[in-house]
Amino acid sequence: MARAAVASKGAATTGAAPTGAATKGAIGKAVIAAAEAPAPIPLSLSVQYAVDDDRLPRWRVRRWVALTLKHLSASPSAPTAVHLTLRIVGAAEGRRLNRDFRERDYATNVLTFEYGDDPSGTTSGDIVLCLPVLVKEAREQKKPFLNHAAHLVIHGVLHALGYDHLNAREATRMERLETRILAELAIPDPYRVS
Repeated sequence: MARAAVASKGAATTGAAPTGAATKGAIGKAVIAAAEAPAPIPLSLSVQYAVDDDRLPRWRVRRWVALTLKHLSASPSAPTAVHLTLRIVGAAEGRRLNRDFRERDYATNVLTFEYGDDPSGTTSGDIVLCLPVLVKEAREQKKPFLNHAAHLVIHGVLHALGYDHLNAREATRMERLETRILAELAIPDPYRVS
C-alpha cells in the first residue's frame, strides 16, 4: 500500500512533521473532505460456495462488492441499500442455470438476476460466478486469477444494480465504471487489448 506524505517547508529533507498553519490546513481539508463524502450504501451480502476455492474468501468478495458500491454512492440514482447473494458454482450448475434462465446451453462466467428495488429503495439481486469458466478465461486471457475474479464480481454487481451493456452507449458507461473501480485495486483495464 502506498503511503502519502505531507511536507511543509523543510519536512521533506528532515523528516519532521508539518507544524502550525500547515497542520491546521491539512486537518481542516481532511475534515471537510470526510464531511462531503457520500454515506456508504448499506450492504447485506451472502456468499455461498457450491465449490470451494481458497482464493475467494468471503472477506475478499465483500471488499470487491463494497468498493463497487462506494463508487456508486455519490450518484443520485444510488440505491438506499443493497441485498445480494453471490454463489460460486461448478460447471454443471452454471450450465443448468444459464440453460434454464437464458436458454443458452453452456456455463457462462457470471450470471446475474436483477430483482430491482423494493418500496424502501433496497436493491436486490443474485450473482452466480462459475469457477471453472473463470479459471479457464483467466488462463486463456493470461490474466491473474484474482484480477479476473474481481472484474467478474464487479461486473455482476453492476448488473444487479441495473447496469447493462445491450448497446454501445451502455457498454461504454459500464466498462468505464468497471475500469475505475478495478484501478483502485491496482488491476489493469480488462478491456484494453495488449
